[in-house]
Formats: sequence, C-alpha cells, structure tokens
Amino acid sequence: MTLPLNSIEHLSQRLQELHVRTRETPLFNPVFQLGLDLSRGLESGTLDLDGLEALVEELECASLNARTSRLSRLIQPTGPQDAVTATSEDDESFETFQKRWETPSLHAVFTAHPTFLMTPTQTQAVADAASNGAKIDCAKELSGAARPQVTLDYEHGEAMAAIAHAQTARSAIVREVYEHACGCWPKQWKLLRPLPFRFATWVGYDMDGRTDIAWYTSIRFRLSEKAGRLAGYADELAEIDSGHALIEVLRGASEHATASARDFAGDLSEPKALSEAANRLTADDPAKLTTLNALIAQLEEEAECETENAKAAALLTVASAMRADGLGMAHVHFRVNAKQLYNAIRVHLHESPQLDLSSKGAVATLRGMLAEVTPKQTNFASLAIESSTATRQFLAMAQILQHIDSDTPIRMLVAECEQPSTILAALYLAKLFGIDGKVDVSPLFETEEALEHGGRFLEALCAEESYQEYARTRGRVCIQTGFSDAGRFVGQIPASLAIERLQGRLAQAMKRNKLTDVAALIFNTHGESMGRGAHPSSFADRLTWPMSPWARSRFHRNGIELEPEVSFQGGDGYLFFANDTLARATLNRIIADSPPPSEVCDDPLYQRTDLSLDFYRAIRAHQRQHLHSQTYSRAVTAFGLGLLNSTGSRVSRRQSDISADRDMNLRQIRAIPHNSILQQLGYPVNIIAGIGSAADGSYEELSALLVQSERGRQLMRLAQTSNALASIKTVAAQGELFNSAYWASRPYRGTEPHLSGACEVLAEYLTKDDRTGVFRRLASRLRVDALKLHRLLDQLPDEERFGFDQDTRRMIGAAQALRLALMQHMFLRAVSVPAFSRANDISREDVLEMVFSLRIDDALGQLRRAFPVEFPSPSDFAMDAPADYPDAETEGYDAITRDYIDPIERAYALMLRLSVAIANQFGAHG
Repeated sequence: MTLPLNSIEHLSQRLQELHVRTRETPLFNPVFQLGLDLSRGLESGTLDLDGLEALVEELECASLNARTSRLSRLIQPTGPQDAVTATSEDDESFETFQKRWETPSLHAVFTAHPTFLMTPTQTQAVADAASNGAKIDCAKELSGAARPQVTLDYEHGEAMAAIAHAQTARSAIVREVYEHACGCWPKQWKLLRPLPFRFATWVGYDMDGRTDIAWYTSIRFRLSEKAGRLAGYADELAEIDSGHALIEVLRGASEHATASARDFAGDLSEPKALSEAANRLTADDPAKLTTLNALIAQLEEEAECETENAKAAALLTVASAMRADGLGMAHVHFRVNAKQLYNAIRVHLHESPQLDLSSKGAVATLRGMLAEVTPKQTNFASLAIESSTATRQFLAMAQILQHIDSDTPIRMLVAECEQPSTILAALYLAKLFGIDGKVDVSPLFETEEALEHGGRFLEALCAEESYQEYARTRGRVCIQTGFSDAGRFVGQIPASLAIERLQGRLAQAMKRNKLTDVAALIFNTHGESMGRGAHPSSFADRLTWPMSPWARSRFHRNGIELEPEVSFQGGDGYLFFANDTLARATLNRIIADSPPPSEVCDDPLYQRTDLSLDFYRAIRAHQRQHLHSQTYSRAVTAFGLGLLNSTGSRVSRRQSDISADRDMNLRQIRAIPHNSILQQLGYPVNIIAGIGSAADGSYEELSALLVQSERGRQLMRLAQTSNALASIKTVAAQGELFNSAYWASRPYRGTEPHLSGACEVLAEYLTKDDRTGVFRRLASRLRVDALKLHRLLDQLPDEERFGFDQDTRRMIGAAQALRLALMQHMFLRAVSVPAFSRANDISREDVLEMVFSLRIDDALGQLRRAFPVEFPSPSDFAMDAPADYPDAETEGYDAITRDYIDPIERAYALMLRLSVAIANQFGAHG
C-alpha cells in the first residue's frame, strides 16, 4: 500500500484496489482490510485521532450533500411552484374546481418519532442548500461534534416550527386558489372555502409506552400552541389592515392563553397550585376564546362586501387558515394502547369485573353499557386524581374541548388494538365524559396478528350499531396502519401488501354494513426511511406506497369518500418543512403527485394471485425465519444500541444488565433503532431479504408479472434502491472484530510488536465470544438469498434495472472501514488499561464486555471511578489541629486517563458521527 490514507479520495482509491482482490480470493473483505490499514496507521503513529477526525468531517460533509440531493430530487424546490394553474383545466367548471380545493389532498401529522439525526446546524445547511440549489462546503461548524439533548420540549419546538412553515405554504396556495378563481369565475369565487391540507401533531400527547409526560404537560403544550396560532392570525390580519378590529381581540386571546400556559408549566402535583392554575383558565374572561366561528363569519362577511379583490382574497385566506387549524397550531392526536384502555374500563365493569375483554361477551357487555351511559361533568380535579392513564387522556381531552378549543376535533389513537371491544371501551369513556361528538377513535394495525386478522376485526366493528351511530355522528370511520413495526415483524414489502389488503377489507366492511355515507380516514404511519415505509424513488411513489391505487379504488368504487393521512416523523420528517421554500415545494409536490380518484385498478398483480400471493407469502416466511433466528437476533443486538446516537426523548429499549445484553430479544428494541442498526451493519434485511428466495423456480414468470404491474415495478424500485446501498461484505466485517484468530495473528512475524501484548489479551478473551460465527452465518444466508435476487433482477428489462452509484457505495465503505479502525483502537486501549486500581471492586471483565458491546459511557464511568484523576487532600479541609500524615499529596491517574480513557471516549464520539454519515447516505435514520 502506497496511499497515505489522509483523505476520502485516498480511502476510495484504496477500496477500489482492494475490491479487485475479491476476484482472486472470494472471501477477501475490502472493507475490513481498509479498516486494518487505518488501524495499523493509527496504532503506529503515522495516523492520529486528529487525522481521523478530519476524515470524519469529510464524510459528514459528503453525507449532508447526499441528503440535500435526495431532498431536492423528491420535492424539486427550485422548480416552478404554481400548483393551482398546473392542476387546472381550461374548460373546468367552478363546481369541479371548488370540490377539488375544498377537499384536502392530504392530512399531514407531525409526530415525535426519534429521528432527530442531524444537528440543528446540519439541518439548516441541508435546507438552505436544497432551497437554493447549492452545494454544502465542509466546515467545522457542520460537524456532529456538538449535539443538543433531544428532550420532549425540544421535539415540540421543532414540530411547531415545521408546522408554522407548512401553514405559511398552505396559505400561499390558498391565496393563489382565490386569485385563480377570481380571474375565472368573478361572480362565484368568494364562495370558495379552500382546505388543501389539514395538519395534526401528537408531540406531547402520545402516552403509548411513556410515563414521562405529565397530563399538565399536554395541557401546557395545547395552551402554548393556541397562543402561538392566535398571534399568527393577528399578524396575518395586521399585514392586510393594521387597524382591523379583530387584531386586538386575537392578541388579547393570545396573551390569555400564554398566561395560562405559564400557569401549567410548573409542578401542579399539589392541590393548591393546580386549583389556582385551573381556576384562572376556566374562569370567564372577555379575552378568552374557545371558538373562532364568529370571527370566521365576520372575516368572510367583510370579504363579501370588499370591492378590492386582493384584500378580499387576503381576508378569505386568513379565514381559511382559521377553519383549518382552529385554536391551535394543528389538530392533536392523543395516543394510548389497548392494555391501558382495558385497565381503565375494568373500573366500570361493576357486574363482571373479571370479564375477558377479548371475548364475545365483552362486546355484548360494552354494547349495553354504551346504551345506558350517562355523561358525567368533570373538571381539572377529576383529571388530577385519576390514576388510569387512558381515563386521564379522555379527561384531558374533555378539559381541552371545554376550556381551550371547543371547535377542533381530537383523535384518539389506540395502539396494539386487536379486538373490537377495545374500540367500544374507548367510545364508552368518550361518551361518559361527553366528548364522543368531538373525538375520533382510531385503532392501530401494525403487528403481524393485527394485520392477519384485521379484516375480521373491521367487519365486526362496522356491524356494531353503536359504532355505526358514532361514525355517522362524526362523519367518518378512522383507522391507523403502522409501517415501522409491521416492517420489522414481517418485512417491509409483505407489510405494505398486507396493509393494502387491510385497507381493502375496510372498504368492503363499510360497504357491507351500509357505512358508505361516511368518510374513511386512513392514517398510514410510515417513517422517512425505506425500512419504515418511505418509498425513495419519487414523491408519487411515496404517496402510493402506503396506500396503493388498488386500495384507493376499493373506496371509490363503493362511493366512500377517502381521507388519506400520512406522518412526517421527527427531525427527518420535519426536514421537508425546514423553511417556507421547502414547505411550499413539499405541498406542491403532494398536490401534483396525488393519484386522481378512480374506481378501476386493472393492475395484473391483483389478478394473477396464483403468483403474487405465493410471492408475498414466501417473502413473509423468509422474513419470519430471520426474526425468529438466534443468528439474526444476536447479530442485530451484537453492539446493543451502541452504534446509534440518541435521536429522541423516548427510550429506545428497556434497561438490562451486562449478561442480558448477550441474550437481548429483538422485541426489546423498538422499530426505529432496529432499522437503524440494519443500516449501520450494512444490509437492510427487512427490505431486501426473501425477494430472491421467493422468486426461486419462477424467475421468468414472476419477473414478467412484476414488469407488467405498476405495483410490481414500484416494489422492485424499492428493493433495488435499498440493494444499491447494501453490502454483505460489510456485515461480515463486523464479526471479524471478534475473531480471536485475527487478533492472535495480527502482530505475527513482528509487524506490530508494540501491540503483541494487547492482541494476545484480546485473542484469549475472544475465544469464548460467539459473534464472529454469528455474523459469518448471517452473511452466508444473506449471500445465498442475494444470488437469487440478482437472478431475478437479471430478468428485468434494462429500463427497469437500477445501476449502482459506486461513489455512494465507496463513501459508505470508507465510513464503515474508518469505524472499524476506531473500534479496534477502543478494544486495544481497553485491554491495555492496568488491571488494578484504587477502586478495585470493579470487574475488568465487566468493563471489557461493556466496551465490546459498545456500552462505552458505562465503561468510561467505571474506568473513571477506578482511575480518578483527583483525590481528597488534607489541604481541602480547614483543620485547627495539626497533622503530618499523609506526608504528600495523592496523585491521580492522569497518565491512564490521557493514554487510555480519553482516547476511548474520543474514538467513540467519532464513531457516532460516522453513524450519522452512514444514515444520511441511506436517506434517513432508521
């Protein structure tokens, strides 16, 4: 090797050289070899951590440019942004135009999923570059060295900023709708009530699996959102007419809400504090607004009388925003799980408290309870003393609807919902507290069992007369589908096909039970990565992957109005709305790429079920084998969560001790970190695996079907995009870190004599480690399946085949190799730490196991406890009595900290920055 390896270009060239050697030796691993080259340079002194940090900064910058390119390609922010004219036809009637713009193209939900991958500075750089069509230049301030702590308040602030940009973009579109209509239909245009988008959020309201959100935190957020939105309305009116009478009304109401938000920001666990805060909020006050109906009517009346068209359009635009958002930044979604609801409803099962809530008897019992329930009056004291999480959520909604915003409906999402009795229990609580007319209860389907039996669930639910009455009152049937957990448990492609089948079953159930007079609101909760349901090819694919033309046609042919809803999750999702330019481009893209309503879908994938069903079932079976395999589970959990940064306020897994890490179950890890680990290991198993094996034996016939089918081509676009970033060699390289023979052989023949002692310790310790064998077995299984996948891809015509972007692959390979070198550096430093210390109760083996499973913060804490740099000194005390013992100041372990502990800490910090760079190349975290 002659390259100095001090730039990314050198690493890329070295990878190309090493790749050639795989022709000579098929088992040769270029990624691991480059990692060894870098490790040798680092341990010999020809490279140092400063030099490696410079390489990390280059890779970070390259990854930010990759994110910029992806964002620009998806939403085209520098192109034309006139969605109104682009979607209008020359001979279009006013009624057709009106129907299109008064029906939302999409409901967008801003969630707090832990995908805050990039730092605020990095996010702004990507947003600015995409908005201006520019390239990001490397700079120190763009490194990921300083990451903010992602708290719930941080997430909420980011969500509100993204929603504010979305509101600005929506208002710009609404204004253009009015201007276009004014020119085409001068006598009718003021009758328009455009509502192109509706926004929602659950940040601060999601209690599923969380105990860290107090009920008064949700109230505080809701009040602060109200204050912010009212101030925004006032500012918009001031731009139209600085003397408008409603400005003072709106600002007074905003100040009232701000004061109440401050009241609910403190600790309200004491009755006195809560009583004072609650009484101020609930008291009659001329500044208090709980409805905007009168203000909307006033603005629309003023616009009708206004002779200046531009001013009338501006007034109607503000009224449209009020109609869309109400007294908040967005609609809110509360969320609980089925177990929480079961615990809540048992209190009300007076005659049969031991009733099995999954039985048919439970449905009959709840049916009777719904018929007889009498609404109860509640206040904040009712909320404060309630111990049940689910009941507390309903009580919080009741207080919001009574004292904060009486107009805007609230969604109640129910996770882990597998029985109709769960929904009836939620309806009972809503009716008990008098809010059933303003709350949309929505079951979530995301587990394998829920997707498998969801059709029967929906049929039984829609057949219930009490549910039918409720649905007609609300005007819609709501369900939620989850692509993250579904993709984790059955694979992303089988999950998407199972979800569209469930969507079709809902249309069938609504038709059979005569519910075609209400809308179907389907909230498809997908993430921003391929592994969690975000199709990467285009925004058109992104919109139709979670709800296909076939699923949509089931509703259209039955005359059921469809309300599609999707999520923009956490920091990665908010990137689409990071500024007004991106937000406008995103909304325009949604309008342009949303599929038109059609009652017919003649895609052959749904006609040739002899092939397509077998294909689906075979992929699902293959994915299930991985999920239940000890090999796969051990590989995914080999490093715990140590390859990942903290990207959200929600805990990613339950706590466990050192011994539990070795036997960690995949269900202990949530969907986002699970997918993130697959990215970091180098192969998105839950996207690609099983496709090749499912095609085995019918390559020609299946490939012909996939090419003829638009859904099939879309499926293969996802698979090929993911496969273009995947590397089985990288998977195998992870396991070689734990290869005892590698460490024993590394200083062989005197090449690295200064490492012989450390390598010997590592070799001896790792003789009992299982991870090398685990990764080799997994790589072998993936390779066999990949060979079959490539045979299938070879059958596709050239126009349907994707090439590999070798520059991107080498960027990822360089990052992986650099991380392997840093891990080896940590391993070598860890085994070189002296065995004894002042705090000698610490087990050396425990510390090593922490390092090998990348629990670095825990390991560093133990090492610093064992080797403190400072000790108590007699001079620290002001003693009157003399002493001459000890006779010298005790010295700390500065040299050990400098030579071992600090380098481990720094190497790990660089590792985590590389993880961000790798995730950026994949397009999103998780």
